[in-house]
Amino acid sequence: MATSIRRRATVSLPTFAGSYGDTIVRSFDTYEEYLDSQITATDLFYLEDIDLARQLVELGYRSNAEIMTREQFTKQKEALEQSRLQALQKAPKKFFSAGKDLTAFPFLKALADREHAVRHGNIATIIFIRDYNSNKHEISGYIDYGERLKHEDLEPVFERKRRLLPMPYDLSCYNWATLNSYSNSSSNFQVVADSADGLQFKNKKDRKILIVDPNREPGDNSSRTVIETDEYEQVVIYDHSTRRRV
Repeated sequence: MATSIRRRATVSLPTFAGSYGDTIVRSFDTYEEYLDSQITATDLFYLEDIDLARQLVELGYRSNAEIMTREQFTKQKEALEQSRLQALQKAPKKFFSAGKDLTAFPFLKALADREHAVRHGNIATIIFIRDYNSNKHEISGYIDYGERLKHEDLEPVFERKRRLLPMPYDLSCYNWATLNSYSNSSSNFQVVADSADGLQFKNKKDRKILIVDPNREPGDNSSRTVIETDEYEQVVIYDHSTRRRV
């Protein structure tokens, strides 16, 4: 089969502006990953060539859905990164844990010890919590600490006015009473729920897998810390070093 394919005629290209375009560029690190998301196992079975399959998607032959062009993807990715940097420059310098004596509270002390490194991107931290919500239902889940620091005021948590619990918008959240289960990728981690080895998380910066199975090693550049505390039923903190070696 010839690999040179002409682009079909189009009247206009979509702008992919706003949250829709942002969702695409946030979800995929590269344009190739975006194209791969449109390719099925059946496509690969018949084409037997991933590059050809990507070309068919990019040229609009894969489906009737509009496909973001490489130029659109690149421009929106750059705009999103610029927006992120501007937001960081405007962000308050005060840490949520600043000035608080947390010696008697091991979990909060552990979070405070990591706040600076997580905010500056030196480590990416996932927090596993098992406890009870306000309805006395047992819940458990994995929280992207960096995501919470970025989008939520955690000072009341460090002031012990509010507890930190898994929510439906976190990496994962499971209610053992209602059996409701939620999972969401974040800006730092991709949820890998279909692995034969169980639930895992892929760091979006270096693509390395963080393994949460307590019977296995946590993975390259990762560590597991069990927090002995009376504040919650169970707390485990997973740290993944994202600092590139020079």
